[in-house]
Amino acid sequence: MGGAGVERRGAAGGSVERVRAALLAAGHPDTIRAFPAGTRSAAEAAAAVGCDLARIAKSIVFRAGAVPRAVLVIASGANRVDMAKVARAIGQPVKRADGGWVRDTTGFAIGGVAPVGHLAPPIVLVDQDLFAFERVWAAAGSPTHVFETTPAELLRISGGVRAAVREG
Repeated sequence: MGGAGVERRGAAGGSVERVRAALLAAGHPDTIRAFPAGTRSAAEAAAAVGCDLARIAKSIVFRAGAVPRAVLVIASGANRVDMAKVARAIGQPVKRADGGWVRDTTGFAIGGVAPVGHLAPPIVLVDQDLFAFERVWAAAGSPTHVFETTPAELLRISGGVRAAVREG
């Protein structure tokens, strides 16, 4: 599992606490770990926790609809997401979201977007490729925090739908 840092609750601000509260409210254990060297990208997160890139549940946010709503794709860290597959899965076109919109809409900065604890509930798709693994790691509200879970729990706590989103 690598060398998890000691968590300082105030260091990451309210976003990590919002994720912690959402996990506990969903009946999920608090498995949040801090890695001061960073977990901003899937590759950084995999190196920090000591797992394969594919076991990182990375969060990618798109915009959908005339009054844009966040579409959160929780994808295997090894996969590129196919926007056309995402659009088909939700029944409407999607666009890339810029960092400011992501922060304003979800309450998280890019690199720390968690599957839970959003300011407004997003549409959630969970990459079916994650279900090949017993345990996965997801962002926990900051670019230095992640939490461990199972794909089934990730699907349950996010309110998501299992979908084929990988390019190719």
